[in-house]
Amino acid sequence: MPLPFTRRDALKLALSTALVASSAFTLAPAWADSDYPNKPIRLVVPYPPGGGTDALARVLSAKLAESWKVPVVVENKTGASGMLGNDQVAKAAPDGYTVLVGITALIQGPALFSKVPYDPIKDFVPLTAIARSADLLLVPADFPANTAQEFIALVKANPKKYSIGNYGNGTSSHIHAAMLNSQAKLDLNHVPYRGAGPLLTDLLGGQVHSAFVDSSSAQPHLSGGKLKVLAVSGARSSPLAPKAPTLTSLGYHSYEPYGWFGLFAPAATPPATAKKLSEEFVRLIKLPDVQERLQGMGLQPGGNPMDEFAREVKADKDVWAKVITEAQIRLD
Repeated sequence: MPLPFTRRDALKLALSTALVASSAFTLAPAWADSDYPNKPIRLVVPYPPGGGTDALARVLSAKLAESWKVPVVVENKTGASGMLGNDQVAKAAPDGYTVLVGITALIQGPALFSKVPYDPIKDFVPLTAIARSADLLLVPADFPANTAQEFIALVKANPKKYSIGNYGNGTSSHIHAAMLNSQAKLDLNHVPYRGAGPLLTDLLGGQVHSAFVDSSSAQPHLSGGKLKVLAVSGARSSPLAPKAPTLTSLGYHSYEPYGWFGLFAPAATPPATAKKLSEEFVRLIKLPDVQERLQGMGLQPGGNPMDEFAREVKADKDVWAKVITEAQIRLD
């Protein structure tokens, strides 16, 4: 004869059921991670095709698809100085299937705009740096100045006559141009573009007179002799233009920091998934053919661990905030 089912037995059963359910819930992310990846991955580029960010995304997408045997799609989400693409990733499902291919503009935004729809530190998990880059001060081959000194003298003598393009308001390209305007006391007209590709098209066509362009975007256009490099940002000369002086050596300040191209996941991405993504991207970046490709673009290859890159991102945010404040640059 079965024993009576007491109230105490009912409580014990309820408690044991709750514990089992809790354990299952706790283990769910681990089960999900063990099956990752099992569907297409998106690499979101906040700028148009044709620029350095897009080129790097396509190199890595091909490598990742080959390695993980899943489709890896590059999606160009342009607008609002890169903020639309950044925001799309910040608010994407944190499942490892949406990755931002971002640039330094991601952390410069809060110092430039009063309203940014995401927090560049809290809303993203830095995975690794793809590469670091200098900006090159470029003019068309037929521009009537062959050195930075001649360029500055010509612009000073002709206020408001000459323009300087940038690949998006709030990018390093724009900040470096504003710094030059301020420090050299120039009156260059700023012309913003939605990415380096459209900017270079107009620079080559003579619709804009000058521009700061990152080395990876500029590299394909330098060998034909259609553009001249007058000066470079960064702490040392660029391998793409070894004879061009650094702006620091010409007496201008705060041009030493390099820009970076980096990979980011949404903040709530499970740690195991973020770690797997980071380690695979680091491995791909360190492949000899990828290293050769990056160096051929005039870039310093990245591939640092995610914790190291996270520290760099936080430190750089403070550096750029100081530079932007000193140059009195505001975009709203």
